Amino acid sequence: MKVALAYSGGLDTTVSIPWLKEKYGAEVITVTVDVGQDEDFSAIEERALSAGASKHYFIDARREFVENYIKPCIMANGLYEDEYPLGTALARPLIATKTVEVALKEGCDAVAHGCTGKGNDQLRFDTTISVLSPELRIIAPIREWDLSRDQEIEYAKKKNLKLDFRISRFSIDENLWSRSIEAAELEDPWVRPPPEAFKYVADPVSAPDRPELVEIEFERGVPVALNGVEKSLIEIVRELNVLGGRAGFGIIDHIEDRAVGIKSREIYEAPAALLLIRAHKDLEKLTLNGKTIGFKRLVDQRWSELVYYGFWYDPLMEALNSFIETTQRNVTGKVRVELYKGSARIVGRTSENPLYSRELATYAAGSAFQQKAGEGFSKIWGLETVISASAWRRLRGR
Repeated sequence: MKVALAYSGGLDTTVSIPWLKEKYGAEVITVTVDVGQDEDFSAIEERALSAGASKHYFIDARREFVENYIKPCIMANGLYEDEYPLGTALARPLIATKTVEVALKEGCDAVAHGCTGKGNDQLRFDTTISVLSPELRIIAPIREWDLSRDQEIEYAKKKNLKLDFRISRFSIDENLWSRSIEAAELEDPWVRPPPEAFKYVADPVSAPDRPELVEIEFERGVPVALNGVEKSLIEIVRELNVLGGRAGFGIIDHIEDRAVGIKSREIYEAPAALLLIRAHKDLEKLTLNGKTIGFKRLVDQRWSELVYYGFWYDPLMEALNSFIETTQRNVTGKVRVELYKGSARIVGRTSENPLYSRELATYAAGSAFQQKAGEGFSKIWGLETVISASAWRRLRGR
């Protein structure tokens, strides 16, 4: 048997290599996909080969991640349960897709991943693999083995695998869009996360004492410039991670409903994602009418759920993306955000074609709005309620 293993270089996927060889007598080909994580990819390759992989693939998918996954997420205001900007969830179908491509190229019989049986990632990998190549067998060693993290570490030590066990206190998943932190004392929802858990975001107390203004420019719903300078989306995300993190902004700490039916305490760092989505939402209020905004909220919520649950390739996702892209034709303009000690406050927005009209909205003299027209409108607006209330009073009086 030949198996393509989606390989992060962490504990779960590293112990999976000898396990696949022992259990199935498999030849293991590892696949590492760069989605913006801060890793030494040469060391990851060396670790895979030393653990028993026969071949290793490294795929730089950062640009594809930004163009095909992060960009739609911004336009969809992608936040699962209004909190989580879907960083890990967005990357999984891309990683699974690249692993399937390698598996087909190498003539593999199966694709393997390091997901557990209680997490969401198993759904994202399994569904994507099954859609793209249903003939490939799916193997999940950690799920099948049913080992705890401590047992995995003991197995890794027994096999002399090249892992730094001193830094395995937290389970980390990182990419360009977010960084998730799990395990250890963080599993107690009452415990405050220690400072060493975080990488991007500073303690607000020690953040700069002066507010910092950031101007984000959008074109058709997509960020294109920062502080008046045109930049690629990769550059914008990286810079906002630094700016937001330095100001102490960008931590999500919430109780999340996993797809498998359990609640979990989840902690994320995502300064850029939160800043861009917040700014984008604000610009939509300036450039879309109320009916579109109201309906798009429902679409955005469903879009986020599909991503979270692993349905990236579902036909409904394609339909939602088409609707969202249509709404973005007028979402062009600038949003000004003030960063200060853990907060990000929007303090201004402008567009060349806003639906906001100062001439209509102003209470000053010279308003273009005809106030006398409001009397008839108000009577008609409440007519149904007035009639219903009158009928209800008659019924109660019987």
